[in-house]
Amino acid sequence: MSEPYVVTLSCPDRVGIVHAVTGLLVEHNANITEAAQFNDASTGLFFMRVRFEASAAATLLRDAFAVLAARYDMRWDLHSANARMPTVIMVSKLGHCLNDLLFRYRSQLLPLDIRAIVSNHRDFYQLAASYDIPFHHIPVTAATKERAEDRLREVLAHENVELVVLARYMQVLSERLCNDLSGRAINIHHSFLPSFKGARPYQQAFDRGVKLIGATAHYVTGDLDEGPIIEQDIARADHAMSPAQLTAIGRDTECAVLARAVVWHAERRVLPNGHKTVVFR
Repeated sequence: MSEPYVVTLSCPDRVGIVHAVTGLLVEHNANITEAAQFNDASTGLFFMRVRFEASAAATLLRDAFAVLAARYDMRWDLHSANARMPTVIMVSKLGHCLNDLLFRYRSQLLPLDIRAIVSNHRDFYQLAASYDIPFHHIPVTAATKERAEDRLREVLAHENVELVVLARYMQVLSERLCNDLSGRAINIHHSFLPSFKGARPYQQAFDRGVKLIGATAHYVTGDLDEGPIIEQDIARADHAMSPAQLTAIGRDTECAVLARAVVWHAERRVLPNGHKTVVFR
């Protein structure tokens, strides 16, 4: 019986990569159902994502791709397309993104397995309970930050988490934790980065009289609001809008942007490209 898989890869561009990948799949009697590729002329790197169905065992496919990867100096991953990504969501006191993700999750619109919700406040423990998801209250102060992050690591390890979603989690993670979560933690920032980094971006936007406000989903790095961007969107604004009105309009944009980024990451559509990303939507 055939099983669906997704293989992603990046490597220095050269002649024959697509032929080699598709040839390997033909040798294993695999049927390609979706394929996308990108050649970054500025870096000389080649990126590819292929979804396929095969009856061959996953171990056999991995062994074959390992040989191919060595020949082409590839960074690659092979995953079951049916597997739901183990995920923890982190939140503080603003719950619009959390609510949106949980509704999509219950509606079978997210390819996730949400293992827990973590917060530095208790506001959403009842919401977590209503979805039958474990809730971990981990308060954070300047004095307890290191212990709090150690506790968070314990939760992530226990749940075998592959993705951490910062759904308006308003604590700055330490550089050490950011490094630990490199490439598997997504943050939603309530501005169209690189504009208005840091705190109170809607107030910053109001002060500058912008005509567009936005939201940005990006990978978390040790540099605040500087991580590789996955998705962005905007909403119109005008001179008559107060900071509170900008905030209300922006929340819808935040929810949509974060949800799209999470889906693309979980479906293995996002590949790192230095300080940028390649997103096969």
